[in-house]
Amino acid sequence: MSRRPDHRHGGIRRRTSVLALATSALLSLSCLACMGGSGSTGAQVGTTGSVSFTAGTATTPSVPPLAIPVDASADDFDVAFFDPARSFVVDNQWLPLEPGTRWVHHGWTDEEGEKLPHTIVFTVTDLVKEIDGVRTLVGWDRDFSDGKLVEAELIFLAQDRAGNVWHFGQYSEAYDEEGEFEGGQAWLAGRVDGAKPGIMMKADPRLGTPAYSEGFAPSPYDWDDWGKVDKVGVSTCVPVDCYDDVLVIDEFEPQKPGAHQLKYYARGVGNVRTGWRGNDPEKEVLTLSRIVHLSPAQLDLARAQARALEARASVYGGAPSVEVRPTGT
Repeated sequence: MSRRPDHRHGGIRRRTSVLALATSALLSLSCLACMGGSGSTGAQVGTTGSVSFTAGTATTPSVPPLAIPVDASADDFDVAFFDPARSFVVDNQWLPLEPGTRWVHHGWTDEEGEKLPHTIVFTVTDLVKEIDGVRTLVGWDRDFSDGKLVEAELIFLAQDRAGNVWHFGQYSEAYDEEGEFEGGQAWLAGRVDGAKPGIMMKADPRLGTPAYSEGFAPSPYDWDDWGKVDKVGVSTCVPVDCYDDVLVIDEFEPQKPGAHQLKYYARGVGNVRTGWRGNDPEKEVLTLSRIVHLSPAQLDLARAQARALEARASVYGGAPSVEVRPTGT
């Protein structure tokens, strides 16, 4: 289920959003002041510390159900697509996100001709955050390069009544070689001027259907990832298991022609393999090596660590703070 616009990975988020954010992409607090009159409600955390966070109370929008197009696109987005009581329940057959589930992907990336070990750890928390009128699930992504944590990320996803999984934004932090916090960047749909939600996974992905936006955020965030069904019925084996009837999604950015990341999804499991095609400079390869179902104590710890990121990401422009998922959902 995250990453830099020029760095994709095998977790949910593609390179923000999974890997170390370039220092030049992180705005310092002094630069934040420069943005104060831009009209944007987004903000960023710099290397000098964090910004105070104003917690809010999530509200449940009262809207009637709306017919969802068979091949919905980002342009069709409407808050009425979502059930206010269950939008954070993501049970799409290709991208099931049950709280307390953790996927561990191992592989490598090409860094200036050197193949570096790469690990992505994605955890579904039991937290919920309201964004742009929709209550979203909170995913926690960690990116390790050559054994060192280089990025951590919160990603916000929701499922509409038809079963499409939507992406509403993310918050990413970068760390130096000693593991020290360098800075962070966030964008949320409806909180940054021009930012829009997109579809992370279709309810019924089919060959021959148009490419679809997975979300958009303008400069300085520069997030513009797209997906398109590339293959269906593929067979593949990874350390966890062998799978048939696998779906392959081609992910790309319009501003980087020729660079493609291929993500393999097994029904009822999610992303099991990541590959590449064309002139992708990082040539990232990942395979699913482990699926972990967290104990209550481990889920408590994951929740606390996700909340810690949220506290530093006081960049949400007054968006409601995360809540614990209602019991029984």
